Amino acid sequence: MKKKMISTVLAAAALTAVTVTGVSAEETQTYTVGICQLVQHDALDAATQGFKDALTDKLGDAVTFDEQNAQGDSNTCSTIINSFVSNNVDLILANATPALQAAVAGTDAIPVLGTSVTEYGVALDIDGFDGTVGGNVSGTSDLAPLDEQAAMLNELFPDAKNVGLLYCSAEANSQYQVDTVKAALEELGYTCEYYAFSDSNDLSSVVTTASSECDVIYVPTDNTAASNTEIINNICLPAQIPVIAGEEGICAGCGVATLSISYYDLGYATGDMAGRILADGEDIAAMPIEYAPQFTKKYNADICAELGITVPEDYVAIGAEEAEAETEAVEAETEAVTE
Repeated sequence: MKKKMISTVLAAAALTAVTVTGVSAEETQTYTVGICQLVQHDALDAATQGFKDALTDKLGDAVTFDEQNAQGDSNTCSTIINSFVSNNVDLILANATPALQAAVAGTDAIPVLGTSVTEYGVALDIDGFDGTVGGNVSGTSDLAPLDEQAAMLNELFPDAKNVGLLYCSAEANSQYQVDTVKAALEELGYTCEYYAFSDSNDLSSVVTTASSECDVIYVPTDNTAASNTEIINNICLPAQIPVIAGEEGICAGCGVATLSISYYDLGYATGDMAGRILADGEDIAAMPIEYAPQFTKKYNADICAELGITVPEDYVAIGAEEAEAETEAVEAETEAVTE
């Protein structure tokens, strides 16, 4: 009887230890997330920051980030991804198309979320893409409606004849964008010509040719262009050639107008997806690609003034929303102090 009682006590103690250990493990579970960003520029930086903020809001100190930048080199993306796989990170954020392509090639087990990727079907060579990648991949798209971008160009420059489509030939999503915009512009009566550069080394000569042959230049959401807007602006502005840009960062550097999304919000939405995968156990294979919820017509006030371009009233100056928000924050803080 005594032996039986001792056995019962020991069994109960063991069960309690297992239960406590289980709770402790759940409470102290941590996650490591690898971030591979193709290159440093405002749009991608904002997307990365939004992602980190969203995941930190969800998981707090339980998440740590291994953030690496490929400095514009696709091969470096592959090296970074391989290091994440070797370290067995819990999730990978691939910021921009080459980073996504490297991540998909590098692992079919670790969850991969893309952001700042324009068209997943094109980027991953998926025939009949239906909006869900499947497997271990999902993410967010920065695609603004391309027909509306063409309509914006027409709204601002109805008398223009020749439009140059300036893009990096190494970026598949850029090719997709200019092809789509070209079709839309030709329906509006414009003559369009491709001006492709392979990398930043031949950008200057290609822009120079485009600015001498075109009335307006269109630059899609293109990472190489975004990293070299000063080169584009230094050629187009003296030549008095306006640039319509695919995203706000490019427009801020060399454009007159864009149909803009918030890359911070896009990254935040991606971080929310990551939180649902890591903390809530949501199946990434069933998660469709998400898109920016809204688009804003924005213009570069300085370049428009220098080119003598007046934009319609529904356009918002780049930086105006941020300045207004900062002013409101200061006013709120002042009111709190005075109260």
